[in-house]
Amino acid sequence: MTQRTISRGRFTAAASATLASIAVIKAPARAAQFAYKYASNVSVDHPLNVRMKECWTAVKRETNGRLDVQIFPNNQLGGDTQALQQLRSGALEFFTLDGGILQSVVPVAAIQAVGFAFKNSAEAFRSLDGPLGDYVRDDIRKAGLYVHPKMWENGMRQVTSSTRPIRGPVDLEGFKIRTPPGALWVDLFKSLGAAPAPLNFSEVYTALQTHVFDGQENPYAIIDTARLYEVQKYLSVTNHMWSAYHFLGNADAWKALPPDVQAVAERNLATYALLQRRDTQLRNDSLADKLGRRGLAINVADGAGLRTKLAGSGFYGRWKDRFGPQAWALLEKTSGKLA
Repeated sequence: MTQRTISRGRFTAAASATLASIAVIKAPARAAQFAYKYASNVSVDHPLNVRMKECWTAVKRETNGRLDVQIFPNNQLGGDTQALQQLRSGALEFFTLDGGILQSVVPVAAIQAVGFAFKNSAEAFRSLDGPLGDYVRDDIRKAGLYVHPKMWENGMRQVTSSTRPIRGPVDLEGFKIRTPPGALWVDLFKSLGAAPAPLNFSEVYTALQTHVFDGQENPYAIIDTARLYEVQKYLSVTNHMWSAYHFLGNADAWKALPPDVQAVAERNLATYALLQRRDTQLRNDSLADKLGRRGLAINVADGAGLRTKLAGSGFYGRWKDRFGPQAWALLEKTSGKLA
């Protein structure tokens, strides 16, 4: 037998191995059964998107690739109002949105943002993880949206300015401040004597840079990740309201998922929401000094004076009437008497 002679068995084994390797190379990757999109209005490095990426990676793994969710951070699919429209139409499957902006579709969702209702995030979450949150989520479902029971943290909101520090109510007189597109925000700052106007967050940096507004208000982590310290001079610690994100879904897209895939998604959303809350709180707690080093002059505002001004304006009575006695009573179980 010469060196070129190959036994039938060896030839068959070699050919089989070669064909198998070719099959592996040529076989296309199995497409996800459900390829969905998730959008947010914050940068990719914000704890919301960091933990959301981990969440959907885990969901894809645990569903063996059946649900694959692509993340679109930083208003890539449009501002909050545009994304909400896409969510309701089915062009977008998942979205995180502050209750104050969701108010345009679910009026009671803005109750989380009542001025000076909560001392801190921990107090707010005790309310929104409980009966008040259940009440709000029930209305969200009635509006035809899916909502997960765990909210994602944004934090206590502070005021930044390019013109003057906000030490008390007098400094807000005539102050041109950008607010998110929510009626409660606008009324709150009008009640404090300011000149508020709503604008989607995707346009805020340019509006501050060109001095369309004197200032804006947001939690520390947003001020940091959006680099608002580049176009503002002062940061006033007001803690005037709390904000957090509802995780929302298009109802038809959610119902299309098999029950076992839904269960995996809901379990991971709950796990990563709690991790994100911790991350954001730690980040907010650490940022005051950091933002000061980046050039913002920081002062602590007269919160009691601001709240007194707000109460005297009739703000609480107006919003009690709008939200209704049941929702308001649930809020006051945590906040204490407001109106």
